[in-house]
Amino acid sequence: MDKTRMDRARVLKNILWGITGLAFAVAITRFTFGLGATTNLTDGVPWGFWIGFDVMSGVALAAGGFVLTAVVYIFQIKEFYPIVRPAVLTAFLGYVAVVLGLLFDLGLPWNIWHMIIYWNPHSPLFEVGWCVMLYLSVLTLEFLPVPLEDQPRWSKIHDTLTKFRIPLVIAGISLSTLHQSSLGTLFTIMPYRIHPLWYSPILPILFFLSAIALGLFMITFEGHTTTWIYRRHSHRDMLAKLNRATPWVVLTYIVVRIGDLTIRGQIHHAFTTDWHAIAFWIEIGFLLIPAVLTMVKRVRRSDGLLWLVSFLGLMGVVVNRINTGGVMHTGRGIGAYLPSWTEFAISFGVVAVAGLIFLWLVEHFNILESKPIDEENYPEVKPKFDNLSRTWLGLPSFANRARFSLSFVIMAGVGFLLLSGESVRSSGVEPEIALPARGGDTLWVDGNRDRFGVSFHHAAHVVRADSLYNGCATCHHLNLPGDKNTECSSCHRDMYSATDAFGHDWHANSNGAKLSCSECHPQGEVRQAETAAECVTCHKDLIPAAVGERTLLFDYPVKGYLAPSYADAMHGVCLECHYLVAEEKQDVRFQQCSFCHSEHPSFVNVGPEEYPTSGKVIVPLDLGETGQ
Repeated sequence: MDKTRMDRARVLKNILWGITGLAFAVAITRFTFGLGATTNLTDGVPWGFWIGFDVMSGVALAAGGFVLTAVVYIFQIKEFYPIVRPAVLTAFLGYVAVVLGLLFDLGLPWNIWHMIIYWNPHSPLFEVGWCVMLYLSVLTLEFLPVPLEDQPRWSKIHDTLTKFRIPLVIAGISLSTLHQSSLGTLFTIMPYRIHPLWYSPILPILFFLSAIALGLFMITFEGHTTTWIYRRHSHRDMLAKLNRATPWVVLTYIVVRIGDLTIRGQIHHAFTTDWHAIAFWIEIGFLLIPAVLTMVKRVRRSDGLLWLVSFLGLMGVVVNRINTGGVMHTGRGIGAYLPSWTEFAISFGVVAVAGLIFLWLVEHFNILESKPIDEENYPEVKPKFDNLSRTWLGLPSFANRARFSLSFVIMAGVGFLLLSGESVRSSGVEPEIALPARGGDTLWVDGNRDRFGVSFHHAAHVVRADSLYNGCATCHHLNLPGDKNTECSSCHRDMYSATDAFGHDWHANSNGAKLSCSECHPQGEVRQAETAAECVTCHKDLIPAAVGERTLLFDYPVKGYLAPSYADAMHGVCLECHYLVAEEKQDVRFQQCSFCHSEHPSFVNVGPEEYPTSGKVIVPLDLGETGQ
């Protein structure tokens, strides 16, 4: 056996284990401290690199499975049969990567099963989710005969699955066709969130065409990569013939996309100096160059050139999915979203895990025509010391495990080291940010924690609040025991849903207040919030709010013990007063959203053919020193 035959595979595995170790550290942090510790996502940008790369690109990368099974089993072009198994395995691992990516991106990952029980058939995401689940099941059944073919105990299952191969292939093609296009449908409902160069009412068609192109690129990339890793005979002729269709699929996609922009009058955005236009042409270039090069016979006959061309094509579609899936959602007046290094670590870690599984299956089952020669299967290999500085790590199987484990542990340690700072400490539900600006009179209130808040003239509002409602207690109406200035988000903990401001379980629990039911609920009456005692019965200092040296009472009824959502609370306090001021001053601008949200993208006027620049700012009227 050639001593260097497995060197490439060993080095690649070592790298993949290192990436996995780094991702492991980030994963532990993400599931321990939440999304805030590991992403730059916000309420304004909830979808980003994880959705664009792990989910949308993962689904697209698996398109080679349904493309090649259709070619071999439906159109009966049997000459491509030797590369079907790797394509199906790649598709299977691609969908496994999608599920892993969703677990990281979901705020409550343990609820991923909910759509199986709680149906919402009106949502395109519901259809996509079900197609992903069903197609992953179909891919499992399609691939299962491969590891079972050398197992006499499972021969019946193998034979049964083999008999149903054609129905499984048809089901797989149907499901994959459905949700490859349905992914595009997700974004047709947000025309004012996505930049015009990426939004289109025909996104389902564009997604389907790009998926077919990506499937062809992926088959070529995977074929040449495994050939290089294991130093095997190349399927050059087969892949060259398959790639005759690639330029026409890619050019069809480009023509349809640019034609759609032209017909809808949005093509002028591509000829500006804006960074969106630059990103658009980079994306088109990644696709156009491979499409042109694959028309050249010499390129198709060269393993190295065809590998490079397929890699560029992969990048083109992947970048498109990342842009559409989250990055270009920030194009309408919001600052640019840049993924954090932890987002890259998780995404590359998911790919690394899929790569390690792929290599292990290739080396242990007949994925290729024959299993690669594996040095771990030759325990008779003896150590050969060239000099005293060499150390023998043992037989190849043990030595590889030692190397891979070391890479994993070292990179996991690096990951924990990089994460042991401010990102973890500030990863919880942060209170609203109120930063002093002009001499301390004006506050910048960032309620969404997305860096797009409201400029609040505090001194003017203090004066005006004395003549309206309860003075300062209009806002500072409820403090926690012993707290002189409780943050609003301490009780209004959810941005859009009401939350429990009382904590019944804690009060009744032996580890909490240890209160008996009769201490709050009258004897002989139904135990409910309406008949329970007021909080101020026990907490004498709960309702009074100290502002400076003044003590203000606020007769807030704490019945129901539910705090409105943060958005409702903030708007509820502000809007009612602003309506009164607008009526008093006969100036409708006081009750317009843009009066406070001067730079918030949701309140910039957007015409059907206009794309606003991020520099548009509406400056609020000054209330003056007296607030009158």
